[in-house]
Amino acid sequence: MTLVGYWSPMDPKEAQEKLIYILAYPSKEAADKSWDGFKKDPDWMAARTKSEEKGALVAKVVSVFMNPTDYSPIK
Repeated sequence: MTLVGYWSPMDPKEAQEKLIYILAYPSKEAADKSWDGFKKDPDWMAARTKSEEKGALVAKVVSVFMNPTDYSPIK
């Protein structure tokens, strides 16, 4: 996983409810393998369990896999 960046909406109310980030991978297969390993990591599982003791931190996750266009400066 290569972190490209994090963003929040300009609307303050929406910014309290939404975080947008982009991760880069060499392929869809590499992304799937990375996320599978991350989800199974014992340290992550323990941290998630601890952080959710009083309820879920995330209401909804939306994942979009994208390909760069021919004219994109990021390839």
